[in-house]
Amino acid sequence: MAAETPTATPTPTPTPSAVYKPADASGPAQNVPVPVLPEVAKTETKEGLEAFTRYWYSALSYAYETGDAAVLESISDSACASCKKVKQEVTDWHTRGRWLEGGRITVDAVDSNFVMSQPSTYQAIAQVQQEAIAYHLSDGSVKGRVAALPTTPDIVVAAYVGQGWKAQTVEHMVK
Repeated sequence: MAAETPTATPTPTPTPSAVYKPADASGPAQNVPVPVLPEVAKTETKEGLEAFTRYWYSALSYAYETGDAAVLESISDSACASCKKVKQEVTDWHTRGRWLEGGRITVDAVDSNFVMSQPSTYQAIAQVQQEAIAYHLSDGSVKGRVAALPTTPDIVVAAYVGQGWKAQTVEHMVK
């Protein structure tokens, strides 16, 4: 009986991970990381509400960069007028080859007294800033611009429904 000669098993070559590229004058953002809901944001606690608030803004920022508002919509109450308005704006603009450059949102701070205002409904105050936005047409030209927003206090009213939070309204506290 002849001994079998071991055959070399090819070592898999790692595929390079897609690299994030923000939008610029040459085209829309690429490989934008999808926001991930932190475990604590699944709890009906002060920490859960604050983590949810940060997550909501990351979903909003993702929508600005990609035009994909599915995550934002899934965590926003269907009656949230401000949520619907921003969803409409970003999804409408990201059609027919158009894109937004900038608009990323940074949350500097979130705080809540975690006092129930209605059944399972609480408020959080978020200090947020948003980068300037350039509205690009499909040929790359700029249709319009919106200046960066300095740090602005927002009120987030959210309800803990079932197993998670839903934003009921998100509004700037200062106009």
